[in-house]
Amino acid sequence: MIPVTSFAGKLVAVFGLGGSGLACCEALKAGGAEVVACDDSIDRMVEATRAGFITADLRTVSWEKFAALVLTPGVPLTHPKPHWTVLAAQQAGVEVIGDIELFCRERRRHAPNAPFVAITGTNGKSTTTALIAHLMREAGHDVQMGGNIGTAILSLEPPRAGRVHVIEMSSYQIDLCPSLDPSVGILLNVSEDHIDRHGTLEHYAAVKERLVAGVQAGGAAIVGVDDGWSRAVADRLDQAGKPVVRVSVKQPLADGIYVERETIVRAAGGARSEIARIGGIGSLRGVHNAQNAACAAAAVLALGVSSETLQKGLRSFPGLAHRMEQVGQRGNVLFVNDSKGTNADATARALASFGDIFWIAGGKPKTGGITSLAEFFPRIRKAYLIGEAAAQFAATLEGKVPYEISETLEVAIPNAARDAAASGIADAVVLLSPACASFDQFRNFELRGARFRELVLALGDIKPVV
Repeated sequence: MIPVTSFAGKLVAVFGLGGSGLACCEALKAGGAEVVACDDSIDRMVEATRAGFITADLRTVSWEKFAALVLTPGVPLTHPKPHWTVLAAQQAGVEVIGDIELFCRERRRHAPNAPFVAITGTNGKSTTTALIAHLMREAGHDVQMGGNIGTAILSLEPPRAGRVHVIEMSSYQIDLCPSLDPSVGILLNVSEDHIDRHGTLEHYAAVKERLVAGVQAGGAAIVGVDDGWSRAVADRLDQAGKPVVRVSVKQPLADGIYVERETIVRAAGGARSEIARIGGIGSLRGVHNAQNAACAAAAVLALGVSSETLQKGLRSFPGLAHRMEQVGQRGNVLFVNDSKGTNADATARALASFGDIFWIAGGKPKTGGITSLAEFFPRIRKAYLIGEAAAQFAATLEGKVPYEISETLEVAIPNAARDAAASGIADAVVLLSPACASFDQFRNFELRGARFRELVLALGDIKPVV
């Protein structure tokens, strides 16, 4: 745990008592703050009370006494309208922050030079975060990984010299971190997502930009420049006189890092040098993973990792659960769990990585549906549609891709496995990449992916992929 000493002797309100909220309460209390905790859920309020925290309905208290409101990232800050706690805090002149901001303040107080790698982007941030953590461990470093992936940031070990914090950050978390200042900041890409929480794509992109714009002096701002929004961010950093490392998987760069024929290349001052090869690494299959690997390479090289260690670490990377996870193979059929493909852009990356696909898709639909995936329809032998989006997706696929409305994974998986095996295709793939949120049938994408894995293994004769 990271004790939050920056609010010692002060009264702090915490709203949202899930995992990160309770971690905030514990860290603030350990650092000497007095905490008043609140949640819309009575059960969570009871849980916090049992854990020894003061709980109260924040509608009934005087806000003038609070030094800050620590808000869980899942609560609206601006759109579709500010949460009532945000309005109360703003009216009383109380700052509204999140757990990453608390971490940043502690790091500046106690270990300002401790390596802090922050990663954001619409897609790929979890894989890139896990890959950087893996590479730094391979290089012998003490690594703490968390944030939007896995462990709440304040539940990690405290910053100190030589300890590397590798933190995935969502736009919600960045929004609540006004003094974000990583030593290495990565913006992978920007595409339409979370508009319901940010109002416009312009605002969403501006929030993402703050992560790399805030990189501390002497650090590294790394930006994937294969989309227009991110390219504009890199240009603005340049114009502001801030060093930026551009990364591309679509074209060679005169200055930056790019991928060419499955090789990561660094270019500077007219010279180019090979950094590492990613060909044949199953956990880094696909163009999207080439971008993840190139950005991760740029980050660890900035932290002093050698090219030799980088190459060894890339080859030993096991991949990320639920993101292009190769569950196993039965005969001619490979089963791939890409449950983390929660929007069309993420699913496009999975569809682009395989040839003959028996595609399981659907769930709680997002804006735009799957119309943007039309270029990949020729790769799909048949689609198996589940969840709330099934009828909408069927209308998009009508006359273009054979499909059935399976409704659930329990129906879709055996049907897809049967059809893939009967096809006789040498490299058939049953791919779960829903292009949807999971909330219609599962609490989160992890549970959806775990159920896919469970049902695939239950088919029998599933062999691990070497």
